[in-house]
Amino acid sequence: MNSMAQIFGVPESRHPLKDKFMGWQCRVRQLAMREHMGRPDDAIRPVLTLAGEEKPFGRITTVISKGMLHSKTPELQHMVKRTFDTAQRREKAIEFFSETYYQRQSEFSEILTATFPPKSSNVTRILDAGTCSLDFEAYSHRFELACEVRALDAGHPLYQATWWHNLLFNPDLHPETTVLAFKPDWENSTSEPAT
Repeated sequence: MNSMAQIFGVPESRHPLKDKFMGWQCRVRQLAMREHMGRPDDAIRPVLTLAGEEKPFGRITTVISKGMLHSKTPELQHMVKRTFDTAQRREKAIEFFSETYYQRQSEFSEILTATFPPKSSNVTRILDAGTCSLDFEAYSHRFELACEVRALDAGHPLYQATWWHNLLFNPDLHPETTVLAFKPDWENSTSEPAT
């Protein structure tokens, strides 16, 4: 069973906007690793607006993860466990993500994830809303994604991929971190320039 079916009960989507967005995400994330030492920018940190609200909730930092058939979670775990030197760990992570990790967009799950502190009132608000929009705007592109939101169990493959990815860059990541999954509804999402 793939990750989409496990979380949302539906198969991966086939949509031109999905292909355009995922290709753009792979490019901007590789750029962030190669030219900005992994620091996330607006292409990775969308503005989140809850369903039924006009005022933005705020920015969140998103992760895209390889699908289960192409998972690199064991490699991420190895990098974390190999050394306690956080600078060396970060350096190895940037090298790993800069090389070929983002080369094939088809290997990635369309579900975006983000971490939040445990027992956060923000998580409660987001989950209570159930849906939201994620507005990405950078490098002359804009994507407004209508998304369904779910919390992931710690054992879920996308939770694990997100956890180990973020631990490479944030050694103070709380062990009970909450990971939310954002599944885009491509039919009700938009892009500029249009597809």
